[in-house]
Amino acid sequence: MVPLRLLVILLALAVSDLHSLPWFVNVSESQGPGTVLQMFIFTCSFHTPTLELLRVQPPSTFFNTPSLAGSGGIYLAKVTLSSSARLDALAVNHYELQLKYTCGNYVNEASLYLDVQRDSRRIQCFGRFVSPAGEIIQVPETVSPGALLYTLLLPGLDVQGAQVNITSAQDPPYFPGSFTINKKGLLRAPSQGLKGQAPKAFQLQISVMFGQGQSCKGMLTVKVLPAPSSQVSFKMKTQNIIIPENLVPGSKVTQVQATGFDLRYEICSPVPSPLYTIGRADGVVRTTAPLELAGALGIGAANVSLHVKAFERLQPWTSAELVLTVNVQPVNRWPPRCHPALLVTEVPEATPVGTVLRTFTCADPDSPDTNLHYQLQLHSPSNPASLCLHDRDLEVNTTLDCDTVGACFHLAASVLVHDNGQPQMTTEVPVLVMVTPVNEFSPACAAHTFRLREDARPHTLLGSVVGTDMDYPRHSIEYHTSGEPTIFAVDRLSGEIRLLGPLDYEQQRLHRLTVLVIDHGQDWNPTHRHSGSCTITIEVEDVNDHAPECEPPFQELTISTPLGHNMEVAKVSCHILQEPQRLAFSYSIVGGNSQSRFRLQGDVLVHNTPTLGPPWPQQACTYELLIRVADAGSSIPHLSTTATIIVHLLPWRASTMATSTHRAIVPSTMIPRLVTDTEIFWQPEPWFVVVLTVTSILLLFALGWLLGKLLWGLAQVLQAPRKPGKALVLNRYRQRLPV
Repeated sequence: MVPLRLLVILLALAVSDLHSLPWFVNVSESQGPGTVLQMFIFTCSFHTPTLELLRVQPPSTFFNTPSLAGSGGIYLAKVTLSSSARLDALAVNHYELQLKYTCGNYVNEASLYLDVQRDSRRIQCFGRFVSPAGEIIQVPETVSPGALLYTLLLPGLDVQGAQVNITSAQDPPYFPGSFTINKKGLLRAPSQGLKGQAPKAFQLQISVMFGQGQSCKGMLTVKVLPAPSSQVSFKMKTQNIIIPENLVPGSKVTQVQATGFDLRYEICSPVPSPLYTIGRADGVVRTTAPLELAGALGIGAANVSLHVKAFERLQPWTSAELVLTVNVQPVNRWPPRCHPALLVTEVPEATPVGTVLRTFTCADPDSPDTNLHYQLQLHSPSNPASLCLHDRDLEVNTTLDCDTVGACFHLAASVLVHDNGQPQMTTEVPVLVMVTPVNEFSPACAAHTFRLREDARPHTLLGSVVGTDMDYPRHSIEYHTSGEPTIFAVDRLSGEIRLLGPLDYEQQRLHRLTVLVIDHGQDWNPTHRHSGSCTITIEVEDVNDHAPECEPPFQELTISTPLGHNMEVAKVSCHILQEPQRLAFSYSIVGGNSQSRFRLQGDVLVHNTPTLGPPWPQQACTYELLIRVADAGSSIPHLSTTATIIVHLLPWRASTMATSTHRAIVPSTMIPRLVTDTEIFWQPEPWFVVVLTVTSILLLFALGWLLGKLLWGLAQVLQAPRKPGKALVLNRYRQRLPV
């Protein structure tokens, strides 16, 4: 099994399948029944293939139905000789076998040409020449000296080394001279001629010696006939005919006719005639081999001159000759074959005009040296002039562009190749050119300025960066930030700019953000990308977010003023440390100013001496004044702080000559601090409050009902009288009795 498997593999590598037919096979005439003429390897994966022998030309029973065996999708077919096969190159030297291969729905027909070769080692001594009586020929006495009288036809006679001799005596006076025969078996008349030798009969013993000691002997009798009494003639001495080269063997070429009685016809030159034969009785000239194969076999078939001889059957010397010239006209049977047979290619859109995409190589099997004509036929109506054909070169004719919607296209076309034969044959080569995009341009974006309040929360959307690209698709752009600041981020796909951290107008009023725009998906090579950039400016809008601070925030004073005089008590000095440019504040007393003893003139606290109202106090008193200081201006919201001033007011004495004021400033360690306490509380939705309330009421109602039932049951138990056990049983028994 292993050698057989190796043989199948070797055959699969060495033998073509049915697609490579027609095949030309040479076989020796000595091959007998069962001889394998040709083997084929077929592949058929999902079906069982069949191989049929449709017909044999000329008809013959020498060939078996092809055998087909195999498994696993690989099948081996054999064409063999049948049990009745008796090949004879002299009788038929060419066969055409028409084969039909079927694999599922696939059907293919092709031809196998079989040439029968003469076997030089095969000696066949047969016919009347080797019979006891021998071969008898009749020649007229008028034949010219040395004329060809007879041709000895024996298989193997043309082998090198064969010797043909006349072994019988040719002594005068009976023989006018010696008959001669050469190694090809051509018997010629004596050099003296045969004039006056009628009606003699000359018996010639002929011996044929082949190689390896093989020989063949026979008798040839030459009867000399008197001069003919009638005349044989053709109407024309020459005749020209034209035939197509696709005639099958055995086809009729023409029919020659001569005038005479009981005529026979033969081709006397060339001998033997490899391509034509003539009917001995009817003069019909027929082909014996495919004329289109004559060139491959080294036999000239374009123009052949046949010397046809017509003679009387009983008087062969009464004859006439006709020169028949056969002109074979080529027939255009096969269309041109091209490489490649199908063109599918890709070209980038930046391919220059005039670039050669492919050169087609075509040849005509009927006439390899003929000139072929090429024609381009376009099938893309949207881009009819994108391709052109110069001679055999397919070139780019216009600029290819993929940067508009639907512009990146597939170019469909066909290259038609015509030959010069009759009828004209055409081969169509389908062409599909796919234009691939090229990233030619860099994306860009426009600089833009956004304004943002400094109290904006994180994730606030500022706006979007809009990138543009001249390559298609237009919006295949990614956005990235480069460098500082890091408090802004740009969305990679949409280009939206969002705030990530807090802003501070007092620390930085202007931010510059560099945005990179990078294209993608615009080139057949995904790594081929371009980029651009633009600067986005973010202006921070000021928001009032710092309350004023007073220095000192807490003051304690002691004053004593005469009646009828107003007195400046203290000055409230406040500022905003983070915004020193803000100097406009509003001042108001919000607490501790009982009896309106004090008022503010700007940032100055003034004590008012009452003219009406309660008298001057006789005892010292203390006022703890709360002064609200708020920033003024257009900034919203307005923030404020509270400064505390404690004023000790002493009663006025007449003996007091001067007013003294004692100011006590609380050390910085006692500066009041503003403490913010954030209390988290839960404020549910209104619908939730309603549902919770209804559920609570229902629950309370259910609990009340359950408690009432329990109390009622307990009361029933307590009120029921105690009865003996027997009475209880008796009552139950009475209840069961029928009434």
